[in-house]
Amino acid sequence: MRQVILDTETTGLEPELGHRVIEIGCVEVVSRRRTGRVFHRYLRPDREIDAGALQVHGITAEFLQGQPRFADIAAEWLEFVRGAELVIHNAPFDVAFLDAELGRLQEPPGKVADLCQVLDTLALARKLHPGQRNGLDALCKRYSVDNSHRDLHGALLDADLLLEVYLAMTGGQGALTLDAAGSEPSTSRTPARRAKRPRGTLVVVRATEAELAAHEQRLAALDKASGGRTVWRVEEGDRG
Repeated sequence: MRQVILDTETTGLEPELGHRVIEIGCVEVVSRRRTGRVFHRYLRPDREIDAGALQVHGITAEFLQGQPRFADIAAEWLEFVRGAELVIHNAPFDVAFLDAELGRLQEPPGKVADLCQVLDTLALARKLHPGQRNGLDALCKRYSVDNSHRDLHGALLDADLLLEVYLAMTGGQGALTLDAAGSEPSTSRTPARRAKRPRGTLVVVRATEAELAAHEQRLAALDKASGGRTVWRVEEGDRG
């Protein structure tokens, strides 16, 4: 399954008032693995940027003067996302802006929903964690995703963080094995074989009190990050 994790930055909050997309960041994923393909563009909006929006993303009108307009990159972006499932946090916001941008093209290709499926991770997070804060920063903290470098919002940065959060929310990383070079996930698996035990006396080394305490501390941290849904806590509750 091909997915594209997507985020945008904009000049303001209301596309119906003429606010525009000024940054698009996309990360491609196939079968829950990064492919290494990304799409990232800054865009000239030909309008002012609201002060509130500037405080969020820090992208100035002066910086955008030399950037392309959406119409200049539309075909490339459409080729990147067409047919994929878009994974977006608070999808109605981004989709409304992208629909508005597509509608301004000389030959509008349709709306986002006509081109892609859309998964809203904010709606998913609210189902998993009702009554809790489910913004991207809160989810990063909940799932132990490092966002310490996120001083300001950025489309590609936030798409990258959202990918890590999404994988954690939906069952963790797709693969933990590496290929021979030790750099890319491998889809091949070697059948397990029974290890040959050496002859002699079996020596049992028991954990120290400090090691047991550190182990329990680590289990507690994992349990907290999962919202109390770790297997060992569920089984303890069932036995209780």
